Amino acid sequence: MQTVIVGTRVLGRAFSEAYKQAAASSQYQRAQAKAGNGVGASGRASLSSGMTLDEACKILNVKPPQGGKADMDEVMERFKRLFDNNDPKKGGSFYLQSKILRARERIEAEVRPAMEKAAQEAEVKEGWNPKIYKDR
Repeated sequence: MQTVIVGTRVLGRAFSEAYKQAAASSQYQRAQAKAGNGVGASGRASLSSGMTLDEACKILNVKPPQGGKADMDEVMERFKRLFDNNDPKKGGSFYLQSKILRARERIEAEVRPAMEKAAQEAEVKEGWNPKIYKDR
């Protein structure tokens, strides 16, 4: 009987701590969105994925993008290695795999506008050169 009572107390405490942590995380995220740390496309990505840029960089162990630019080769290399290492078929965790995927997507969402702008500027600078095919 004592074992059941002690087990119930432990589970009750664990659930209450988990609820407190989830509430604090939700409150923090709302405060970040309200403070303007999630403006524009990067803010939408943060709110939709539930992950901040800082958290994504920590998960993949990469430097945060500076001025919208990041070493995407390093990000992809770390992503592939971590994703493969956490494959559930190899005894890994599906939860960790999904966090790693969301981290990569979050960094890509942060870098995408700068990459698109750079590509557009390069195209304007290069000029429009249509490919012409001649019939024989």
